[in-house]
Amino acid sequence: EKILLRVDQPYANHNGGMLAFGPDGYLYIGLGDGGSAGDPQGNGQSLNSLLGKILRLDVDQGDPYAIPVDNPYLQGQALPEIWAYGLRNPWRFSFDSLTGDLLIADVGQNQWEEINYQPAGSPAGANFGWNFYEASMPFSGQAIDPASMVFPVYEYSHAQGCSVTGGEIYRGQGIPELFGVYLFGDFCSGNVWGMVRDSQNAWTTNLLFENQGPITSFGVDEQGEVYMLLFSGQVYRLEKK
Repeated sequence: EKILLRVDQPYANHNGGMLAFGPDGYLYIGLGDGGSAGDPQGNGQSLNSLLGKILRLDVDQGDPYAIPVDNPYLQGQALPEIWAYGLRNPWRFSFDSLTGDLLIADVGQNQWEEINYQPAGSPAGANFGWNFYEASMPFSGQAIDPASMVFPVYEYSHAQGCSVTGGEIYRGQGIPELFGVYLFGDFCSGNVWGMVRDSQNAWTTNLLFENQGPITSFGVDEQGEVYMLLFSGQVYRLEKK
């Protein structure tokens, strides 16, 4: 065992905690803004904090790691581990195993939940807006350049749930009708949605399943089949009737 990184958490909530290797072989780490409510320390927009970010590390080089040469902040103007920022609590993100595209579910504050999208090959340094924005809605303060921010491709209000749980893009063979659909859920409502992008890059989202229980995570196996995890400890596999 080797400890790669330690990050102090000022509060008990919004810890993020997601780890995934990207198609580039680098380790991506999702961290929440540090907790409490409303990002009182301003970590989401601070480039001098690792909180409220997605970090990107080369764990095959260096001691304990190296910084990929195409990370956006290598000249000392910000922490070099940062790959993207402006996130409140990215509770599950996933790479499309076919395209390398990245989808990030970011838990909202009091009103809105969001899904963010970064196509493969997008430049690093994306700002997803928190805490100037909750999803696409103004939240706190005045952004210097709103046009520079990356807004969600989908958002839903707390009339439909209260805590988004990011999922996976289905690339299995058991349910060909869902091939290419991004499946995600909500911890509070237990609802599961499917979201797909068409040839004109427009997204369509539909509610697929209701009241499944408190959804904590999704997973995918080597065949591309999708699994859903509940807070109760149950694991479900999505199968065709």
